[in-house]
Amino acid sequence: MLPVTHHLLDLLGLEKTAFRACAVSALLLALLFSLFRGLLGFLQLCWAFRRTCRRLRCFRQPQRCHWLLGHLGMYLPNEKGLQDEKKVLDEIHDVILVWAGPVLPVLVLVHPDYIKPVLSASAAVAPKDEFFYSFLKPWLGDGLLLSKGDKWSRHRRLLTPAFHFDILKPYMKIFNQCTHTMHSKWRRQLGQKPVASFDMFEHVSLMTLDSLQKCVFSYNSDCQEKMSDYISAIIELSALVVRRQYRLHHYLEALYYLSADGRRFRRACAVVHRFTTEVIQERRRALSRQGAEGWLKAKQGRTLDFIDVLLLARDEDGNELSDEDIRAEADTFMFEGHDTTSSGLSWVLFNLAKYPEYQEKCREEIQEIMKGRELEELEWDDLTQLPFTTMCIKESLRQFPPVTLVSRRCTQDIALPDGRVIPKGIICMINIYGTHHNPTVWPDAKVYNPYRFDPVNPQQRSPLAYVPFSAGPRNCIGQSFAMAEMRVAVALTLLRFRLSVDRTRKVRRKPELILRTENGIWLNVEPLPRQGAQAPPLRAHAPPPRN
Repeated sequence: MLPVTHHLLDLLGLEKTAFRACAVSALLLALLFSLFRGLLGFLQLCWAFRRTCRRLRCFRQPQRCHWLLGHLGMYLPNEKGLQDEKKVLDEIHDVILVWAGPVLPVLVLVHPDYIKPVLSASAAVAPKDEFFYSFLKPWLGDGLLLSKGDKWSRHRRLLTPAFHFDILKPYMKIFNQCTHTMHSKWRRQLGQKPVASFDMFEHVSLMTLDSLQKCVFSYNSDCQEKMSDYISAIIELSALVVRRQYRLHHYLEALYYLSADGRRFRRACAVVHRFTTEVIQERRRALSRQGAEGWLKAKQGRTLDFIDVLLLARDEDGNELSDEDIRAEADTFMFEGHDTTSSGLSWVLFNLAKYPEYQEKCREEIQEIMKGRELEELEWDDLTQLPFTTMCIKESLRQFPPVTLVSRRCTQDIALPDGRVIPKGIICMINIYGTHHNPTVWPDAKVYNPYRFDPVNPQQRSPLAYVPFSAGPRNCIGQSFAMAEMRVAVALTLLRFRLSVDRTRKVRRKPELILRTENGIWLNVEPLPRQGAQAPPLRAHAPPPRN
């Protein structure tokens, strides 16, 4: 008998009897059964892995593959990584098999015909892969980005009215105000200088956070002038999530929350959640006191914000969203709305600075709209009068999509148009950046050409060739909001300033949660003479509870 078995039986107080012998036999049998079961499970995993590998042989993969890291060395989050990715795209134009380590195969889809079966599949067949989004869960909860199944379907139905044109139209005043605040800041920093260089990512990010706080909470944080605890926490959370992705030992939650980063993440989450919860609870109390009709009457003449719309939302059974649900959706909107829009807008301004002929044509559009107006303020109907500006924005989103990848995990086999099959359980990465730079889909993909999106001469291509806001059932619900904000900011910026690229600072791309740069996007900003119309006055917004 094994000494450890004797010791265990002694601890249990079993003396050397026939009963003890039976206990020993039972214990050994249980141990052997556990070992056999573990070995059997391991062999089953090996067999399933071998079977999956056989089914994946029909997919091409890059030649350079490390025995331990797989292809991870080729997909670095920097300029070199994107250049290596482009070399692979020049050879493989549809589906690319890459290995994330020795045992994790990932299929990267880079062609609209092969993206379609995955993006158009139901959320049950191709749900978001939880591994790639799990780090956001403590911050964003079960908002639209991370929820799934019936909860996601219910929330999607309830949130859709929040992005109806009738709700978005009043936000135009907020977009105008926040853009004006950014421009006033530029003019102060310019002083008497004819031109100065500014980091667009820094200024545009604060501008989008400013407008989002007004649109979501009806709160004027003045964050473009001075940082608040809430805004600082959001910026810190985004940075911490990115940093955690590149520290493998922080993938284990127990280790992460013992680290300095983990403690900072918890504190920042608490700040964000406290602010959002207090706004919701105060608004909920006002709604209970006044009733829905009286509350809406008191709101007349003021913009209904995101929290208002969610508090009034009811499903088909008359059930409302809980405070926790509303908090998750508000936090999700703040995260997705500021990061992606600030990235997209910064790259648009970069491209227009790089191509002055397109910049001038956009400027002529906005100058034509502003003729005879007292205020330099765009209205909702003006957005349709900016066709070339819209073309420039779309081409920039093609060339520099804010979100470069979205992931799905297939819960069942998915057939591709050429007869190949994506096996059940495989992670699929819809490579938005790769699709937008696929030479078989976009000729001269590296060239910035707004005329690709000319509505007068539309080009024949798949709707899934251009997916900066994703596509299918889980596409971006806020894309109309983002496009409206970008058009306002671009138009007013070009009306008031001339932009040029700062040649002393090289722009090097850095794909993280969004497509950033290593050292910002620095542009030379030169103020233009006033054209007669004046910038709109700043409007005050009711403050929420103290955070």
